[in-house]
Amino acid sequence: MPNSDQAICLHGPSWLAGWLSNHADSYPHSEERMQLAIELSAINVAEGTGGPFGAVVVDMRSGRLISAGVNRVVACCASVAHAEIMAMTAAQQKLGCFDLSASTSIASDTPVFGLYSSCEPCAMCFGAIPWSGIRHLGCAARDGDARAIGFDEGPKMTTWRSQLEKRSITVETDLCRADAVGVLQDYAKEQGIIYNGRHAIEQ
Repeated sequence: MPNSDQAICLHGPSWLAGWLSNHADSYPHSEERMQLAIELSAINVAEGTGGPFGAVVVDMRSGRLISAGVNRVVACCASVAHAEIMAMTAAQQKLGCFDLSASTSIASDTPVFGLYSSCEPCAMCFGAIPWSGIRHLGCAARDGDARAIGFDEGPKMTTWRSQLEKRSITVETDLCRADAVGVLQDYAKEQGIIYNGRHAIEQ
């Protein structure tokens, strides 16, 4: 049913709160953090609550998990509800700051936040990362892996990684890539919804 007022609601699946309560430990290594994102993507597919993408925001200094997100485009009737957007927004609202790096130049002990995503960012999420204040990006599956099963990742520049690094955002790629690709392929085998925009479908 269409929303009749101007309220905007992006919500995670019902199982996510329980998942978060069971993952309150610190995760010091990149591979551990990425496995969280991939686990989220797999659960999202298994539960039928969204697409095959997951992401987490982590305090890079303590390894503490700050927030998590999964793809909710169809469930929220919102094309922007990608896993990365959901995780970054949840972190910002939890910490009460739209810029996660706002105070890093003031105190040396201020946490620096990293985003770990089960897939390289699409054009939209690539654009959102610098504005969020994220200072590290970890990716598992590649852009081409998502495109291979039919997703439209948008007109992202080929120099996306160096462009982030120019903004002092460090980047890791191919972390646990095979595991993330497996989730994408399972989703395709189960004929999960490929929710591209109409223009992309008709091209």
